[in-house]
Amino acid sequence: MPDDKKCKIVVFGAFGAGKTTLIKTLDPESSHVEAGYSGGTTTVALDYGRVQANGIHIHIFGTPGQERFEFARDIIGRGMDGAILLIDATSPVDAFIHHLYDSLSAASIPFVIFLNKCDSIGARPDLIRKEFSAAVITMVSALDRQQSLEALCVFAQALPPHRNGHNHS
Repeated sequence: MPDDKKCKIVVFGAFGAGKTTLIKTLDPESSHVEAGYSGGTTTVALDYGRVQANGIHIHIFGTPGQERFEFARDIIGRGMDGAILLIDATSPVDAFIHHLYDSLSAASIPFVIFLNKCDSIGARPDLIRKEFSAAVITMVSALDRQQSLEALCVFAQALPPHRNGHNHS
C-alpha cells in the first residue's frame, strides 16, 4: 500500500509516567531495552512498537525517563514526525517535565501532551492543564488500548506527511 501514511512518533516523559506501559498496550509485540532496579525494571535505551490504523503505519518509540539519558532521547528523536509528552497526573510537574516541554517546543516538532493516571488517587489533571494551557492535552489511560489507540491516531492523522523528507519504512 504505497499511499499509506507512515510516521515516527516518539514518547517522552519522566520516570514512571507510563511510557513503556503505553507502548506495550498499543503493541503487545513491542520491544523494550530495560534494566532491573530495586523497584522493578526501567527503560535504559528505548521501547519500540508498531501500530497500523486508519491507513497509517505508526512507528512509536519510547525514551528513557531519567535525566542522565538526554543523549539517548536526542538519538531516538532524530527524524521524528511528532512527539507525545506523557505526564503522570499524580506527580507534580517538575523541572525535568518543563525541560522536555521546552525542548519539544523549541524544536518546532508537532507534539501533544497525554495525561496518564488521571483516574488514580491524587491525580491533578486540572493543575497540569493550567500549567501547560497553550498545549494540546488529551487524557488517556496507558492501560486502555482503545483509548490510547484513538488518541494516538487522532494525533498521527493531523501530522504532515514525512516531515523533513524522511520516509520511515
